[in-house]
Amino acid sequence: MGTFLWLLLLSLLREARGDSGDGVDPVEVVAVLQESISLPLEIPSDEEVENIVWSSHLRLATVMPGKEARPATIMVTNPRYQGRVSFLEPSYSLCISNLSWEDSGLYQAQVNLRTSQMSIMQQYNLLVYRRLSEPHVTVNFEILGVSACNVSLTCSVERAGLDVTYSWISWEHSEDTTHEGPILSASWRPGDRALSYACKASNPLGSVRSRLIRAGPFCADPGYPAEKASFCVLAKALLLALLLGILAAGLWLIRAQKRCNMPRMRELKRNRMRLTKRGKLGPRLA
Repeated sequence: MGTFLWLLLLSLLREARGDSGDGVDPVEVVAVLQESISLPLEIPSDEEVENIVWSSHLRLATVMPGKEARPATIMVTNPRYQGRVSFLEPSYSLCISNLSWEDSGLYQAQVNLRTSQMSIMQQYNLLVYRRLSEPHVTVNFEILGVSACNVSLTCSVERAGLDVTYSWISWEHSEDTTHEGPILSASWRPGDRALSYACKASNPLGSVRSRLIRAGPFCADPGYPAEKASFCVLAKALLLALLLGILAAGLWLIRAQKRCNMPRMRELKRNRMRLTKRGKLGPRLA
């Protein structure tokens, strides 16, 4: 009975003196998809740790530090993390490798201290993102007679994921953000200075920019986007004409050669006929 009361009193003391972590915002940790991340754990240097319980929705693992230079006892209880977690000494920070989208979310470390008989709670909000590739810009333009032209630029990133923002940079005078959002609409008139634009895509990992897009040439020359395609068609047509010319010249040479050989063939045929007649008359005269 005395032991039970002592354990109950010890539990109440821990609850009264312990830091449950309620009311404290989680530490935000940004990580890269399919890479590794460490959730740093801070433990007072003058405290002896009884055990550390890591959890994310469910209990993830329990770490019991070793005594007298013995290794720690680690029990990973969530099968989804088997083979992907490790614990960095001396604080036993949680390291997760080969991150997936499902690893995003809240994590909690409960450090039970033996010296002061209290618990320390640390919480983390893990955010997993994909590294952004170079943005792709699609250009649509509408020519309004000879006086104006409307240009629409649309920016996108393949497999961008969440929390991606877009903005446009103009190089008219200096690097100034001219528009927020994936679509930029601009007008151009003859005589206007052709502006250059670049799309900037950003997420918590960083930002990337597209190549420079000059809006003016699309309006000044409607065939500008198809310039390379037109050149390829023209080159193919010229090549085909050249091949047809070579084929025609070859056929002409073959026919000319046959015409030149015809008189010789006829003369040889006549000579053979004469020799044949002489051979037939020879025995009769004898």
